[in-house]
Amino acid sequence: MVTRPTGAQVSAWRPAVAGVAEVFHAHFPDHAYPLHTHDVWTLLIVDDGAVRFDLDRHRHGALRTSVTLLPPYVPHDGRSATPDGFRKRVLYLDTTALDAGLVGPAVDRPDLADPRLRDRIHHLHRVLAAPGDEFEADSRLALILDRLRQRLRPRSPAGDPPAARGLAVRLRELLDARTVEGLTLRQAAELLHAHPTHLVRTFTHTHGLPPHSYLTGRRVELARRLLLAGQRPAEVAVAAGFFDQAHLTRHFRRHLGVSPSRYAAPHVLLPSRPRSDELAAGDGQQA
Repeated sequence: MVTRPTGAQVSAWRPAVAGVAEVFHAHFPDHAYPLHTHDVWTLLIVDDGAVRFDLDRHRHGALRTSVTLLPPYVPHDGRSATPDGFRKRVLYLDTTALDAGLVGPAVDRPDLADPRLRDRIHHLHRVLAAPGDEFEADSRLALILDRLRQRLRPRSPAGDPPAARGLAVRLRELLDARTVEGLTLRQAAELLHAHPTHLVRTFTHTHGLPPHSYLTGRRVELARRLLLAGQRPAEVAVAAGFFDQAHLTRHFRRHLGVSPSRYAAPHVLLPSRPRSDELAAGDGQQA
């Protein structure tokens, strides 16, 4: 006899990230969705188990190795394909995130076998789990949406514009000027008159790292200087542009291997151990 877990576990929130209407994490031991629709795009990955669903009267499945994209206003249901239920993570995206012309291709091919895309979505969920990294979330979401467009409506390589170093330099200068107060990817794109995805790709191509990583690194460098100047970690977190002290500590430890408090702790210099020849000389003098 198989003992099934009882009780659904659900976590839902709306992040401060443009284009994301809701983040939804759930473990459903035996829940079955009735036929319904959403007024947003549903971007889903399965972490445990598998899901069977009907979309527009056609049967499909969502597996751990794939990405599922359900278009808005198209009826679908959902149920576990295994006796132990399923665990999933979902991003509900505004209809403005993807072109309406992609609805048809998404109905035809809602399940995408794309490990790279799945990995990007996984990392975006990790970023969205804690506040303070909205700029990174913006950047990651832009690359995810671009990847979805490529999968649903492939473009020829010749259609991609070449990387423009001048645009990347202007974005770097903008990030340097707004290291503390920060800005969203959409704000940067409007200021620089560029598409958000093109902005991320150009910056990464030119500077070797994505803009959110550059901004975080600049904030960590500022935090180091403030800590060495004697400010407390809680004060440094605000002064360097982090959401709070925990946000500072997470990135500081990732960059430098120690917490901000340990980094700025006074160092006690211990006397060096005498060499063996010095000990021998001392023994001879005492004799």
